[in-house]
Amino acid sequence: PPETLPEILSQKEAVHFFAHVPSMKYRTALMVSYGAGLRVSDTVKLTRADIDADRMTIRIQQGKGNKDRYALLSPRVLEIIQAWQERLDPNVRWLFPSWMRRDKHISTGALGNACKDARYQSGIAKTITVHTLRHSFATHLLENGTDIRVIQSLLGHKRISTTAHYTRVSNTIMRNTQGPLDLLDMDAGRAKQPGKALKPAKAKR
Repeated sequence: PPETLPEILSQKEAVHFFAHVPSMKYRTALMVSYGAGLRVSDTVKLTRADIDADRMTIRIQQGKGNKDRYALLSPRVLEIIQAWQERLDPNVRWLFPSWMRRDKHISTGALGNACKDARYQSGIAKTITVHTLRHSFATHLLENGTDIRVIQSLLGHKRISTTAHYTRVSNTIMRNTQGPLDLLDMDAGRAKQPGKALKPAKAKR
């Protein structure tokens, strides 16, 4: 099948998108998805105990491939999570509990619908899913100079070749890459008149 590249939000679009998520719960969940590069299934299953403010990590339990891993907990993401936790019942286990049953977490479908609604309200023409936020996380880290192997670890990719796909959608990498014509010394060739052959040098006697 033909290979397609993921759509990536610019940082300006990401700000605009999050501003149009009306619910604090879903806005927090979507910002955590982007800020830590999580899959939708990882985000909805987060518990309060998974947030380690001392080590600045997010524990992902039984993620893809039934493997545990640690994700990035940045200061801004921690701040957003703590603001949300102030509204939570301290006896609730889940970070994002279901509206109907507090002993259950929100569903991937519910978070996906919140994402879809925010995209519609924002007026952004790009297709935006929770996985789009994960793609944008990786691309923005790459554009900010983060080593690709660090990104591989944060995303939980088994192969570096999977992470390397983001080099194909990084606008900064393309902007900062000089084309071969740009590397030519054009001034050196301006001494010659176009279309005129150089005269052969006279032989020394």
